[in-house]
Amino acid sequence: MKIIASNFKTNHTRRSTQEFCTTLESFLNTQKNPNKITIFPPTTALLDNTFKHFSIGAQNAYFTQCGSFTGEIGLEQLHEFQIQSLLIGHSERREILGESQEFCAQKFAYFARQDFEIFYCIGESLETKNKGLDSTLVFLESQLKGIALDYPKLIIAYEPIWAIGSGISATLEEITQIHTRLKQKLGKIPLLYGGSVKPQNVSEILSLDGVDGVLVGSASWEIQSFCKILENSF
Repeated sequence: MKIIASNFKTNHTRRSTQEFCTTLESFLNTQKNPNKITIFPPTTALLDNTFKHFSIGAQNAYFTQCGSFTGEIGLEQLHEFQIQSLLIGHSERREILGESQEFCAQKFAYFARQDFEIFYCIGESLETKNKGLDSTLVFLESQLKGIALDYPKLIIAYEPIWAIGSGISATLEEITQIHTRLKQKLGKIPLLYGGSVKPQNVSEILSLDGVDGVLVGSASWEIQSFCKILENSF
């Protein structure tokens, strides 16, 4: 079984997400897809997590039940939708919105106590990549500081920042190299690859040793493209 996750980012409305998920459910009713599938819509498009063949997760939440945190959502709002999956540490929240490693670790610890399935993202910039493999691995391990690697519902997503949204995926050799080294530290923790995953390359990526699934961005926003990714994933 592989893990196939879609991050809508700031795309889709509640209506279009409903249409997407209804179509996806119908498609999966006709398939014998053995994979675990999770969809991460934007906050305003969250749906009840009651689909048969896939789960709905949240892209972000604050580590609180409720309270005075303008613009955020907390556990109370996630519980309304029966959501138990959460993205933490995505590079766009780290780089654009300034979430520090300490902040990511606090968020992780809170939602781990709430028994959430956590998709935790790590990834390096092109500048770090160009310093070589050892420097890249030191940086990636720094993004795991404060994260309990023995948490049973932890999924790690390796997303090189230089490949996200660029249309340029890491080469199969680069993915294998990083995943092999990360697996030495992570052991049996599921390790996903993300970064310009698309229908044309998903099969090759998933065939690599140490790749337990993919976290897909723009290629998953159109239902036909995402269904093709799923078809090519088994």
